[in-house]
Amino acid sequence: MDRNRTLLRPMAVGLILCAATFAFLELADEVREVETQRLDEGVLRSLRTPADPAVPIGPSWLVPASRDLTSLGSLAVLLLVVLAVAGFLALARLWRHLALVAGATFGGLLLIPVLKSAFDRPRPTVVPALTLETTASFPSGHAMMSAVTYPTLGTLLAQLCPRWRERVYVVTVAAVVAVIIGLTRLYLGVHYPSDVLAGWSMGLAWALVSGLAARERRSRSRELRTEAPSAEGADRRAPGSS
Repeated sequence: MDRNRTLLRPMAVGLILCAATFAFLELADEVREVETQRLDEGVLRSLRTPADPAVPIGPSWLVPASRDLTSLGSLAVLLLVVLAVAGFLALARLWRHLALVAGATFGGLLLIPVLKSAFDRPRPTVVPALTLETTASFPSGHAMMSAVTYPTLGTLLAQLCPRWRERVYVVTVAAVVAVIIGLTRLYLGVHYPSDVLAGWSMGLAWALVSGLAARERRSRSRELRTEAPSAEGADRRAPGSS
């Protein structure tokens, strides 16, 4: 029964990974064929007042709040958060956790410019942008890196929680933060919805790949530790048996 449970978890993660990867590939194909353009532009227009597309809907405080929240997915903030967590993990000598955080984060940072240059989608022009961006639009780097970093850190923190309610809360908060960051990119007019959805999908897929790689490495380390004593014992018995 316990073995079935341990096998079920990687299987579920694998299914989610396949779904996230499929979603990204489908979005990428639709964007290349300009199939999402009308819907993308319609969503961005719906977030602005009809009389003046430069004025977003909602209260006046929502624009500065969106700028503050979107910075949580910026390179500077994410690096600061990751370095702070990495320092704690190093002090606690949790090297596998540190390798997971570093691999997921810095691997994602290297993947983003590759994807952006491959698609080279221009930024939205249907509405005036409320913040300056100069890189390509697809996929959203803020959405992707927030989907990589915050759920990864939330999952690690959840492992320290003794009760399932606390674990669910931590992971949920991390996911909500990633979702909010993606939504601010739409509200500020710097990304199309398809950019954000693709960023979330690829970020989730990359985080899951990093987690599975860390899990596989941990299981192999355990196997090596269990095999080492028997091999060492065999070496010790060899001189006496000859």
